[in-house]
Amino acid sequence: MSEEVRVWIDQSLCTGDGLCTQYAPEVFEFGDDGLAYVKDTPDGELLMSEGSQTDVAEGLRLDVIDAAGVCPGNCIHVVRRDDGVEVAGPDAD
Repeated sequence: MSEEVRVWIDQSLCTGDGLCTQYAPEVFEFGDDGLAYVKDTPDGELLMSEGSQTDVAEGLRLDVIDAAGVCPGNCIHVVRRDDGVEVAGPDAD
């Protein structure tokens, strides 16, 4: 995928299954509450504010899109950086 994307998680739908952390541990991590969150950088801190988005590095885009596709909670949203259109997740066309 050549387009720059951002990702966020709707924690109200997160089931805590952890598939996202298996597909892209550089982007997703569990918080103390057992829910998945995005990180600001691969070694960075969790972005725990509701709706927090992070940029996805070029080499991780397909992993993040795959994670959105297998997420049992259907709570991962991958949007194009330039216009915010969802390319993977529950609101993608």
